Amino acid sequence: MCLLKRSLVFAAVLVSAGSLLLILQVVQANGPDSMPHDSLAAAVPGGDSTLAQTKDSTSAADAEDSLSVQEENSASAQTAKADSARIKPPSIPLDQLRAVDNSSFGVGERLEFEISYGPINAGSAVMEVKEVVSVNERDCYRVISTARSNRFFSAIYRVEDRVESFIDIKGLFPWKFQQKLQEGKHRANRWAVYDQVNHTAATNRGDLDMPPYVQDVLSILYYARTREMAVGETLNVDSHSGRKVYPLAVKILRRERVEVPAGTFDCLVVEPMLKAGGLFKHEGRIWVWLTEDAIKLPVLMKTKVIIGTVDAKLKTYRLGKIL
Repeated sequence: MCLLKRSLVFAAVLVSAGSLLLILQVVQANGPDSMPHDSLAAAVPGGDSTLAQTKDSTSAADAEDSLSVQEENSASAQTAKADSARIKPPSIPLDQLRAVDNSSFGVGERLEFEISYGPINAGSAVMEVKEVVSVNERDCYRVISTARSNRFFSAIYRVEDRVESFIDIKGLFPWKFQQKLQEGKHRANRWAVYDQVNHTAATNRGDLDMPPYVQDVLSILYYARTREMAVGETLNVDSHSGRKVYPLAVKILRRERVEVPAGTFDCLVVEPMLKAGGLFKHEGRIWVWLTEDAIKLPVLMKTKVIIGTVDAKLKTYRLGKIL
């Protein structure tokens, strides 16, 4: 049952975000650099919902993670030192923030995925552009992603996770991020409030400097869907998770027609990876199939594990109203 051990790969999976939550939490994939679990009380300042205080449940798996935590702390210190040497970009007036054309998604969009390991169904995930709310006097999409293990997997290792991102409608960058995890005995709350004017973020891990228009692990998928893509090209985006900012490169590999429960689609196959250092080891590579049209609907995602692959297949979908 080693494949069902808790994986720390979740936080680094940026482009695939919501629909791969369950895959990477119930399957032990030798993937990206791990991040320590957070167990801090989290209440997003000015947020639309409050994350309750929880206590981290210590387990044997947590003890095994201690070395990874030490390594990350060391790496974070080096990153902070390097960041302090950089010249911080000037502030951007609120009314001069970027505008991004979006013909890909809108309010009301709802995507439901089924998660499977080979022939075994493991659970489901839903990504939804729930509503429009105001943050910092800007209209934002409130995007919610949930992942749940099914009854069979829950008897072994229960997963019930929820992620929210408040994405600026005009600029397609996040103002707030919230994450509540329930994975086996582990509980964690994480949050970030982004100051996209002054390039900083207040998070449950402390205050951090950010590059302009940084993306969180959920908003990046929606931003990427609005970008022009051609086989052989690479999309580069700065993304934030935990205490790190990742320079993420998304490679557009090839065209391919795929059949999933929601239908048959002509797609572009893309692969996310870090530009430096290698985010994914060979066993943990991830591929995403986006429809080859203006919508760029994610219809299939695969992650390679020790034996075989785990799939997230689009089961049903409803398109939204583009504003």
